[in-house]
Amino acid sequence: MYSDFDADEAWERLRASRSNPPARASSASRRKTYTAALEQAQQLFRAAAVVGPATSPILAFYGLSQAGRAITAAAWSLKAEDWRLDAHGIKTTGFGLSFPDIEIRTDPPGTQGSFVKVSEVLDSPVWEKDLLRLEDVWDLLPTNLRYPLTARDRFTPLYTDEGSVDEGDHSLLSVFVCNIPDRVVKADTREALADFLTAYPAVAQHESYSNVGEAALPNYVRYDHGGGQLATNWLMPEGVGTGFNGMATMAERQAHLRTMTRGYVGGRYFLPVLGSMKRDLHPLMAWWAVLYTLSMLARYEPAVWGKHINVDSSPHAVPIERLLERAINHLPVLIADAITEVSN
Repeated sequence: MYSDFDADEAWERLRASRSNPPARASSASRRKTYTAALEQAQQLFRAAAVVGPATSPILAFYGLSQAGRAITAAAWSLKAEDWRLDAHGIKTTGFGLSFPDIEIRTDPPGTQGSFVKVSEVLDSPVWEKDLLRLEDVWDLLPTNLRYPLTARDRFTPLYTDEGSVDEGDHSLLSVFVCNIPDRVVKADTREALADFLTAYPAVAQHESYSNVGEAALPNYVRYDHGGGQLATNWLMPEGVGTGFNGMATMAERQAHLRTMTRGYVGGRYFLPVLGSMKRDLHPLMAWWAVLYTLSMLARYEPAVWGKHINVDSSPHAVPIERLLERAINHLPVLIADAITEVSN
């Protein structure tokens, strides 16, 4: 449901932007940071691509961190010196715990740490002293759908295809919600679906969904490998509708879908809202939290990290390898899209 993208195309976009930086990055001091930070980011990602998992998370994280400086330099919402970043703004503890249970916390909102400030311009929450486990954030990345860290119940991104929005003769936004877990589909009850969707407020606010029988059970399209998808309907916002008889056009329905989802390398996803957060985490910030954790583990606990990436003994080694491979390919696209997002 998504494919690897050529990172070179994203780097071309970013390099082309440096001769005429976007938004507030056109001013003198911000321009210097924007161009220098993107050059450093690209070189760090190139270095990460040619080394193994023993050191690649360190290089990839600092490449992303430098790209964060370019993002805040460009952001329209940050005025005066508010775009400057100070420290990481995120911390990890519990390296002696099992790999999925490593603990992640952030600095408070309004501080100048990189994670906090980039989250601010991307309308992404921070969680301060509330505890998130690595597994919680790991599962937010679409690339990890087939790579669980444990056998616990997961809340992973639910894919939807903007191009498949139904343009029928009705006033609803109708689209398939995909990648519903097998445990929910097998339960085959309205109650199981409603309980699962409490983690996905945007989906839970639906008007109706495809159903079958007197009990109006969810009419899932089941996948051969487990799980399934469900045709789901939402009311359009009041007053939206410039099409025939006042109905919403395809473009208006797609625009409404974008307000409920996050973009990820060409696709749209409904993401769960974790813990006490007010909304879902931006995919770039989910990557940031995961790579920060892996980089700190590799840098400060190299022997422990070495055990986690040992394919002869660690069940997490191959998922980590795949994650780091996808980081090189996906993050340049997310970085370029984030700069466009904060520049509008």
